[in-house]
Amino acid sequence: MPKRKIIKIDEKKCNGCGLCIPNCPEGAIQIINKKARLISDLFCDGLGACLGKCPQAAISIEEREATGYSERQVMENIVKQGKDVIAAHLKHLAEHNQEEYLREAVNFLKERGIEMKPENTEHLHHGGCPGMKMADLRKKTHTQNPNAANYTESQLNQWPIQLHLLNPDAPYFNDADLLFAADCVPFSYANFHNKFLKGKILIIFCPKLDNSNEVYVEKITRILKNKNRKSITLVHMEVPCCFGLVNIVQQGVAQSGKNIIIKDYTISLQGEIV
Repeated sequence: MPKRKIIKIDEKKCNGCGLCIPNCPEGAIQIINKKARLISDLFCDGLGACLGKCPQAAISIEEREATGYSERQVMENIVKQGKDVIAAHLKHLAEHNQEEYLREAVNFLKERGIEMKPENTEHLHHGGCPGMKMADLRKKTHTQNPNAANYTESQLNQWPIQLHLLNPDAPYFNDADLLFAADCVPFSYANFHNKFLKGKILIIFCPKLDNSNEVYVEKITRILKNKNRKSITLVHMEVPCCFGLVNIVQQGVAQSGKNIIIKDYTISLQGEIV
């Protein structure tokens, strides 16, 4: 189980006042036996909206092994509490620039036919983090002369590329050949663009450092379930921890129920295909 940031409640300091509960937009805290309790790791996003609301300073943030936060399960929990609670949750995500979770929440509401006021989802369509703005680059225009000396054309077909930032519903995933690459591969293999990236949609992450394995499996599953996927190529380094990329993707494929051809490549520290 990966480590991540999550709240910690000091039972000795907690007096059960309950002031933290309305300030947890995910509904992760309840009063049980006169003490505030975190009812499930799944509901805590670790952003700490409840921290400054405890008069006893009984709540803090720690980093420990915890089940990955699930936006969809949070939404299952809070839709039962009405639109005011939903609106507070969406505002909380927007204020903390959690655009990925905000998209998931809005998609969840649409699936259930729940209409919210435009201001609650405005963050998705205007502004937001520029680094997360979706772009389809398959019909890119050249800003340099392709005939110039030493010109090498980029084969990048979309933005963003980090798995954590990707929207599973992005149109460039339709009928796509997917390339899952460990973060270090493009720096280690000199011909990465032409050998692996050309004609593919790129998804990169680090199975060693990201500490989001369960979340990644869930997102990969959603990417694969949506529309048709032609093939999957995996490229990772020869170091043992990097093989975690293979396991994560294989879990996503298994949970998606899809039968997809997978090609697996290992790159040596000398920058060669093993």
